[in-house]
Amino acid sequence: MNAILFTLHFAATWSLVGLCWLVQHVQYPLMSEVGRGAFPGYEAGHVARIGPVVAPLMLAELVTGAALWLGGEVVFRRPAFAVSMLLLGIVWLSTFLVQVPLHDALGAGFDAKAHAALVRTNWVRTLAWSGRGLLLGILLVGMLRASTPTALE
Repeated sequence: MNAILFTLHFAATWSLVGLCWLVQHVQYPLMSEVGRGAFPGYEAGHVARIGPVVAPLMLAELVTGAALWLGGEVVFRRPAFAVSMLLLGIVWLSTFLVQVPLHDALGAGFDAKAHAALVRTNWVRTLAWSGRGLLLGILLVGMLRASTPTALE
C-alpha cells in the first residue's frame, strides 16, 4: 500500500514541479505581452484552464502525503519527508494567500504591479515544489538502497 501511495505522491509532486517551472518561465512572464484589451479574457482563460490541471494534482499530493505521514512507516518519519511536508504547507499557503488573490486582482485587468508580484512571489512555490521533489528523490534512492525488501511495503 505504501509503495502505491509513495508512487502517486512522487508522481504528483514531480508533475507539479514541471508545471510550476513552465508557468514561472513561460506563462507568467508572457502575460505582460497580451495587451490590456485582451488581458481579462486571457487571465480568465488561464485560470479556467490551469485549475483543472493543478487542483487534482495538488489534492493528490496533499492526500497521499498526509496518508504517508500518518501511516506510521519509519521511512516517512525521516526529516527529509517532514521537511517536504513543511514545504507542501508553504506551497498551499502561498497559493491561497498570495497567488489566488493576485490572480483575482489581474482578473479585473492587467496591472503591472500585480503582475510583477505574481511573477516574483511564484518563486516561493517554484522553489518549494522543487525542494520537495529533490527530497522525495533522496527518500526514493534511500528506500531503493535499503537492504530490506520491505522498505516500500
